[in-house]
Amino acid sequence: MTSSVTAPPSPWVTDVVLALASTLVVAVVIAADPSGQGDAGAAAYLFAVGFGALVLLRRVAPRTMLVLTFLGVCAYYALGFAPIGMVLPAVTALYAAAERGRTGWAAGTGVVLVAVATWFRVTGDDVDPSAALTAYDLVTNVALTAAAVALGVAVRLAREARERAALVRELTAEQEAHAAQERLQAERLRIARDLHDTVGHHLSVVALHAGVADEAVGRDDVAARDALARVREAASGTLDELRATVKVLREPAPGAAPRGALGLAGLDGLVAPVRAAGVDVEVVDAVAPGALGDAIDAAAYRIAQEALTNVLRHADARHVRVEADVDDGRLRLAVTDDGRGTGASPGTGAGLAGMRERAGLLGGRLTAGDAPGGGFAVVADLPARLDA
Repeated sequence: MTSSVTAPPSPWVTDVVLALASTLVVAVVIAADPSGQGDAGAAAYLFAVGFGALVLLRRVAPRTMLVLTFLGVCAYYALGFAPIGMVLPAVTALYAAAERGRTGWAAGTGVVLVAVATWFRVTGDDVDPSAALTAYDLVTNVALTAAAVALGVAVRLAREARERAALVRELTAEQEAHAAQERLQAERLRIARDLHDTVGHHLSVVALHAGVADEAVGRDDVAARDALARVREAASGTLDELRATVKVLREPAPGAAPRGALGLAGLDGLVAPVRAAGVDVEVVDAVAPGALGDAIDAAAYRIAQEALTNVLRHADARHVRVEADVDDGRLRLAVTDDGRGTGASPGTGAGLAGMRERAGLLGGRLTAGDAPGGGFAVVADLPARLDA
């Protein structure tokens, strides 16, 4: 089932309809003149056509239309044609001017028309003073003027309200599109950080054990086989992480953590390859189960992973301590080694920048630099939960 929306009529069609309506109303009043006091010939009907034709100017020259209509009404009565009322021929012009935003001109012209009509009805020499002015005539002229101007203003305000609503909808759509683009960019950055952390960690383990295997081949086959087994485990872990990330890309869920993201409960598995590389790793995990939100737990795991990767790559350390604790709604995660540190310059690598960015996005902070007793320390301070 299909639906169709009828297009609005052309503006010029509307103008022609108004012009014809104005002409018809004035012509009917001329033809229905019961008093017979004026000329109702062809010239009078030409004025009716002229009043209607002036309406066609309402879009391009509303003030000119209004002035010419006023002058036309004065000329009509000066020529002695059948009475039609001072305001009636100008009703459409008054409405059109107000509808086009010339409310002051419309109201002013209406007041002048009513004043002129009242003046001549009161002071005319050929009119019976007792019947010169009736409340009915005055109220009719004022009501016609007010109704025409008010209707024009109402139509204009309604049109402007529709235009504002359309503009608001357009701006809202643009803002939503911009927000969606920002969410997409944030998701890309998050996935890039996760890939960097995961692949970097596992490839560091692979490189380390591949070197061990290369040195042990032919001299210590048991050590070589053990190193190759570690390489195989690290490569398998990398593939699992990549599959989980690809699954997220195929089933996008903005703001969600990757399916393969672990938490601090997975620290033992994280430090196992580091221990296998000959580094003594001490884990002090004092975080109670459920104390961390999912996003914080996953971020803490990634920070610990990147810190341990840097230990394998750069620290030349023999001992690493991984400590996690929650106090007063804040998680403190510290990874400290006894390696060579960085000397006078602070750590500025891409991995450290990614850890700082990850912590900052979650409302925390991360510091990294030489430890007071030697070695290198990475300390992250994060909210235990994002809604805390």
